[in-house]
Amino acid sequence: MPGKIRENVAFTIVVTVLVCLGALPILLIILASGAPSSMVLATVLAALPVGPLVACYLWLDRYEPEPKRLLALGLLWGGFVATAAALLVQGIGGLVVGFSEAASLAIVAPVSEEFAKGLFLLLLLWWRRHELDGILDGIVYAGMVGIGFAFVENIFYLGAAYNGTDGIGPGGTAEVTAVFVLRCLVSPFAHPLFTTFIGIGVGIAVGSRRGSVRVLAPLVGYVLAVLSHALWNASTLYGFTGFGSVYLFVMAPAFFGLVALAVWARRSERTMLTAALSDAARRGLIPGTDIRWLVDLRGRRDSRAHAQQYGGEEALLAMQDYQQAAIELGFLHHRYLRGTPPPDFAARGQAYVGRIAAARPFVVFPGQVVPVR
Repeated sequence: MPGKIRENVAFTIVVTVLVCLGALPILLIILASGAPSSMVLATVLAALPVGPLVACYLWLDRYEPEPKRLLALGLLWGGFVATAAALLVQGIGGLVVGFSEAASLAIVAPVSEEFAKGLFLLLLLWWRRHELDGILDGIVYAGMVGIGFAFVENIFYLGAAYNGTDGIGPGGTAEVTAVFVLRCLVSPFAHPLFTTFIGIGVGIAVGSRRGSVRVLAPLVGYVLAVLSHALWNASTLYGFTGFGSVYLFVMAPAFFGLVALAVWARRSERTMLTAALSDAARRGLIPGTDIRWLVDLRGRRDSRAHAQQYGGEEALLAMQDYQQAAIELGFLHHRYLRGTPPPDFAARGQAYVGRIAAARPFVVFPGQVVPVR
């Protein structure tokens, strides 16, 4: 456990410091980008798709909700660290190498931005591997980073459109409306989509028993993220026809394909958890009769409502802790059965079993007798 605590502290310190370092230049750039009124408008418009996008990822992440603090760090990383790093690389590249605008858009931006975003996932894989249980977790964290990056990037684009500094038109309401529709309504999923490839690679790496896959999967994910990002950016160089064609025939199918993959991954978690918890029940770690109330999302909601109705807030908290500990145990036991347990498997398993034993006497499921205290 001390090693785990040190890793958690190291990750938190490194990410927090980098977020603070990235936030300062980004905030200064935003303040210097135009009149305060235009930047306030740009910020409000850029924020509109953030809530619905985050809600979609939280909906996916219902079996074993990731720590809200880590999800928030992912958003902040994308908004500040990845954005600042990408601007720095692109700025230096433009000054030193002299990239053309087309090369910067189609090559430099995808390479630098996806690397900066993907670094958060690699840090998770390195220091917080126990928080990653598979592809779905990788998708959720990648989505948060992509949403944060898109939010700040949209502020710049919307502000430039309103001020008329984007080199496209005179600015004003009409131009900012067009940019808002294009970036925030038509394609709000773009950056989360690109980085999702890295998230899938990281998720595959976590569950693989082969060392080569653990190395190659994130790398392949990064390459796919760069290629999809480059194709998207390059399409804008060919006007509406090029952009529309890539949107309809490449990006939209890719988006719906990844949505289908995410939904399938969430559904497969139920099957996996049922098998893992059934094996845990045979070993005496949890009562087998509880499994259906743990792996079925509607059953979990009904159990919490039943606990609150008959036992109040205390019973609800006991039910929530029991369900969370049991699900965490299920994911951990699955990795044990696959032969890919984390280094602190024994300590974490004992901690979950202890939480389960402490909460179970105060837990009652629908149709069961209310325990006497």
